[in-house]
Amino acid sequence: MSDRTLAGQYLDAAIGLLQRVRDEEADAITAAGTLLADAVAAGLRLFAFGAGHSSLAAQDVVYRAGGLALMNLLAVPGAVGVDVVPATLGSALERVDGLAGAVLDSSPLRSGDVLVVVSLSGRNALPVEMALGARARGVKVIGVTSVAYAAETTSRHASGTFLKDHCDLVLDSKIAVGDAELTLDTVPAPFAPASTVVTAALLQAVLATAAGALADRGIEPPLLRSGNVDGGHEWNARVFDRYADRIFYRH
Repeated sequence: MSDRTLAGQYLDAAIGLLQRVRDEEADAITAAGTLLADAVAAGLRLFAFGAGHSSLAAQDVVYRAGGLALMNLLAVPGAVGVDVVPATLGSALERVDGLAGAVLDSSPLRSGDVLVVVSLSGRNALPVEMALGARARGVKVIGVTSVAYAAETTSRHASGTFLKDHCDLVLDSKIAVGDAELTLDTVPAPFAPASTVVTAALLQAVLATAAGALADRGIEPPLLRSGNVDGGHEWNARVFDRYADRIFYRH
């Protein structure tokens, strides 16, 4: 089997997952986009959180050309992507009880704000407690996860629950347990993960929905432009100035 064939199989698998998300999560995407638009219109703030590779999709909607300027990253030191050495420390931090509460206590989140929590498995203590703690503080929580994990794995949180159990809205990424789309008889482990591709697209679909919902209400969406196009920096400076009280990645 050639590498080109494997590449095609992987791309077909990713396309298939994106089509499933488009068709099966349409109502949830609309509801999530509307929730973000409601928060923007009400003068509230938006945050996104993910640990490990789940953080990649969260980071993709923060300070993003073409994205909502008001989306802020809720970062947990040591758990953002794979920026710590050893990388396994980040995985260990996801299982630490109480860490989410400490982060929330020192964050600018307040009642009425919206927090997007991204966790593929949704089983570790950190995303479960992040959702639990945020809702206890009056924050609306949108969970982005693979619901299949709740049926096929056990929770690592003391409550025995998953991220999906503590959200106002749940977006199902449809990723199979194990996050590997390809297998070969000559390779002992499955390979080719698709969760980042699908989850990032899912979140961008939500933000696109939010921008459209705001426009429908006669509210200009607070969008950023690329700094690599003429006038982009000037445009963004005006957005930053107008929404300075709701943007936390600049100070």
